[in-house]
Amino acid sequence: MTVARESSSAGLGGRLVGPVRSVWAKHDRDAEGWLPLWRHMADSAAVAGLLWDEWLPANVRALVADALPGGAGDGRCLVMWLAAVHDIGKATPAFACQVDQLADVMRGQGLQMKTRRQYGADRVMAAHARAGQVLLGEWLEERHGWPPRQSGQFAVVVGGHHGVPPEHGQLNDLYDRPHLLRTPGASEPLWRRVQEELLVACAQEYGVEERLGAWRAVRVPQPVQVLLTAVVIVADWIASNPDLFPYFPQETRSGAERVAAAWQGLRLPAAWRAEEPCGDAGEVVAARFDLPPGASARPVQEAAVRLAREMPEPGLVIVEAPMGEGKTEAALAVAEIFAARSGAGGVFFALPTMATGNAMFPRLLDWLGRLPGRDGTTHSVLLAHSKAALNDDYAELLRSGRQHIVAVDVDGETQRWRPSEGGRFAAAELVAHAWLRGRKKAMLSSFVAGTVDQLLFAGLKSRHLALRHLAVAGKVVVIDEAHAYDTYMSVYLDRVLAWLGAYRVPVVVLSATLPSGRRRQLMEAYAGAVAEGGGGAEAFARVAGAVSYPLLTAVSPGQVPVIAGAAASLRGGEVHLEALADDQELLAGRLAAELEGGGCVLVVRNTVRRVLETARVLRERFGEQAVTVAHSCFVDVDRAGKDADLLARFGPPERAGGQRPAGPHIVVASQVAEQSLDVDFDLLVTDLCPVDLMLQRMGRLHRHRRGAGQAERPERLRTARCLVTGVDWGGPVPVPVRGSVAVYGAYALLRSAAVLLPHLQGAQRPVRLPEDISVLVQGAYAEEPVGPAAWSEAMAVAWERHEKHRAEQAGRAQVFRLDEVGPPGRPLIGWVAAGVGDADDTRAGRAQVRDSRESLEVVVVQRRADGGLATLPWLAKGLGGLELPTDRPPSAAAARAAASCGLRLPLQFSHPEVMDRAIAELEELYVPAWQGRDSHWLAGQLFLVLDGDCQTSLAGFALRYSPADGLEVSSD
Repeated sequence: MTVARESSSAGLGGRLVGPVRSVWAKHDRDAEGWLPLWRHMADSAAVAGLLWDEWLPANVRALVADALPGGAGDGRCLVMWLAAVHDIGKATPAFACQVDQLADVMRGQGLQMKTRRQYGADRVMAAHARAGQVLLGEWLEERHGWPPRQSGQFAVVVGGHHGVPPEHGQLNDLYDRPHLLRTPGASEPLWRRVQEELLVACAQEYGVEERLGAWRAVRVPQPVQVLLTAVVIVADWIASNPDLFPYFPQETRSGAERVAAAWQGLRLPAAWRAEEPCGDAGEVVAARFDLPPGASARPVQEAAVRLAREMPEPGLVIVEAPMGEGKTEAALAVAEIFAARSGAGGVFFALPTMATGNAMFPRLLDWLGRLPGRDGTTHSVLLAHSKAALNDDYAELLRSGRQHIVAVDVDGETQRWRPSEGGRFAAAELVAHAWLRGRKKAMLSSFVAGTVDQLLFAGLKSRHLALRHLAVAGKVVVIDEAHAYDTYMSVYLDRVLAWLGAYRVPVVVLSATLPSGRRRQLMEAYAGAVAEGGGGAEAFARVAGAVSYPLLTAVSPGQVPVIAGAAASLRGGEVHLEALADDQELLAGRLAAELEGGGCVLVVRNTVRRVLETARVLRERFGEQAVTVAHSCFVDVDRAGKDADLLARFGPPERAGGQRPAGPHIVVASQVAEQSLDVDFDLLVTDLCPVDLMLQRMGRLHRHRRGAGQAERPERLRTARCLVTGVDWGGPVPVPVRGSVAVYGAYALLRSAAVLLPHLQGAQRPVRLPEDISVLVQGAYAEEPVGPAAWSEAMAVAWERHEKHRAEQAGRAQVFRLDEVGPPGRPLIGWVAAGVGDADDTRAGRAQVRDSRESLEVVVVQRRADGGLATLPWLAKGLGGLELPTDRPPSAAAARAAASCGLRLPLQFSHPEVMDRAIAELEELYVPAWQGRDSHWLAGQLFLVLDGDCQTSLAGFALRYSPADGLEVSSD
């Protein structure tokens, strides 16, 4: 091998001669190709410049520019320079010794070093990112006279480019071992000269040398340090891709030709450039959404658009409105306005579950299809949860966006996977861009619909957190169903909102019902220090005291909040409540009387066990065909089929298309009926639950008009009625069933019963929707006592347990929660110290941001009579019973069909000792042929094998599965 030379004197390489050109950065062990450090520096800087010019959203560029005296010009120079010097730590003996033949060339140029073995374990203390931070800091301090604190806020970008900024102790360990940075003795001056030549050349080439004096006084805000780190990471990953940037000696093109070809081959979609829509709210909504003939914008939508336009700058808007008022459309209309005003380059729609994410994704695509755009514009789109590739809409985008580019974390090491490790292989025009499919890069897509976990991960100390922050910093963030998040998740959400406020990210929060105290917490978290003075406390107190409904509240970063009311549409009504004893046979008899003239009933239970017990009793009375079961313990494809079937039979009249059952029919469901499904029933029976969720369930009752005065419903069921059960109502204090207490806690259930009591007793005044929604929610979540005096002792005991549990939740959440935004100029050193490592959408990752035990997910397959494995036999479209050979990868169709049968096992399997036993048993089926790239659908999965009767045993439990009832678990 010879020392590489540029094909011309232009560019970074043209400034360098001699030993410095022998320093290497990349090596291909298979082809013996290599890349000199100066070439990778130049590639990375060029990519960073292109990212700044063509990919970064305008609001991200503005945030960086605002921190620098030279504005956008300084911002571009700084990004390119930091990308250029990010690998300066590779110009050290601790790094260069790793490849013998390349190290020998450097030794031949006078750069002496020990062998890798001679350095021993100490070498890891000079990881090249950490070494680069030390070298850049020294150069700024020694050559340019910067104080260490000032240099640290720039150098930490280099130190953090592998995902974790160094800690002070790690830097001190390296300061104590200078031999890892430069070989002592005769060659030490040459090592120092080579390092300085590279740093000086980069400063000159990228226009930084004359700016360092002005930057010496800059105090870089921590959010800007994070964004700079993220851009450098992205630039490094692109420039490290050998498909785009080939290694020497195969590469013969000039630097400019090389970069131009790579960028053209990458075809990275540019950020969305929104234009503020013209016209009033009605015109905006009509233009972006497929409204029925004669329909117009609802009052909440009009108020939201008006508020978004009146705010001094985009900020946080909270929309509280009843179900069916078009909050989703209001949020997207506000997002378009906010994006146009702020320069945000996309939208992230965060939802509570995978099911709600799947339901939102086609709606997001429809909205995107109606946005104005220039010819040839391409937007990157992502469905962000662990099973997104099984969604048909997203799968089509994956196929249409296929590219032959290897997307890898180029500096990561490939390790053999075992199921117990919990990981898995990651396998205008709207595309799911190939380079943006990796688990650490996917959120960088412009338009994302996914679970709220993806947003909460931005508040979790984890590796490559900077990339998650860049992903959300460039978007408008919409958070749906905010009432669904408990104390544990709220601790993360509040911290994420604080960082979003610091990034000046526009946020829209949607909720049908939000306690006033929680509303204030969200606003204060986002607004920041303004809440502590300048009239902020009084303004936020008014936010907490607002009682009108529907309600819109808004605040811009650093400003005081404003409150706006909105009229409700005329879709409300009255719901008559009745307490019903918790007796399955009594329920069956009552429903027989209610359904004498036909009708459709929804029975909502708080646990899957109660769902199945109730369904069993009702089937004995009404027959198998008259009872449908829906809960969370179905395999994915069956769960999706259940949702589609419920929508087809019980959805809006125009969608059901005559499929609504003519005779009596009962749907027995768990909490899955609360969210995302636009279904409509004649009668509701529900276990007692927190009042905000109770109101959500009531939203499935008489949801749509069926004839004048509901005349198309059975005569007995034309009045909306809700039977509240799951409680022993007979004593002096209501006693909820044990399963409900385990899920929600006794305090929330008693408070719910207390505020509903006037509607359950005596004159039985009906619940008026939407007028009573805010009254009931604020009453249930207020601090003042509620309920009869006879309940006070039971309420006090429940409150103590509730407060203890809430304090424990908050304490657990704070262990790995990201710190508050530090003062400007404080380096990000130790930013994610004591974190969780990698955080992604796996069972372990989700458990970090939800107060739940780590769940166990399996793929369900069946063992045939001949001993072979096959997909479940009832799968539609010819996918049932397909062979799953174990000596080779299955066919693509069979593998995808099997993967679509993922199942999250219930809580019984989340206890550590049970989970360990279950994993050990599941790992007995380990198929090496399914673990490679040719079987990405099945790689990294655990398999639950059912026998011919769809039964099996696992960890001491007997399991039975059916497409009608899902998974049933009993003691073995």
